[in-house]
Amino acid sequence: QVQLVESGGGLVQAGGSLRLSCAASEGTFTTYTMGWFRQAPGKEREFVAAHKWNGGRTYSTYYAESVKGRFTISRDNAKNTVSLQMNNLQPEDTAVYYCAADATRRAGSYIATVTASTYDYWGQGTQVTVSV
Repeated sequence: QVQLVESGGGLVQAGGSLRLSCAASEGTFTTYTMGWFRQAPGKEREFVAAHKWNGGRTYSTYYAESVKGRFTISRDNAKNTVSLQMNNLQPEDTAVYYCAADATRRAGSYIATVTASTYDYWGQGTQVTVSV
């Protein structure tokens, strides 16, 4: 059982930055596809970014259109962590942000990678609030 623990959420003014981190407790982290999703009040959970394992030591990154150019996902395999650097935050970015891990290698396509049901493990979520 992999446990994911997020940190780094908080309150920031529009135009500001936050960095979210997610630590995985165990497992072959280097082969996991890691994703970030978010859920705003009254809305469905949506894809934000993913760091997809392609085999060997190669990875790809994917972003939702709404965050491209502002958010950056990265991973540190030595520390079993994945991070999401969020710049130029806007009020519409306000949501609970969740880290997720695909430990069973089901993220074989772009569609699978951006779909929440692909992921096996989820963190508890961290609140990000952006004020005007």
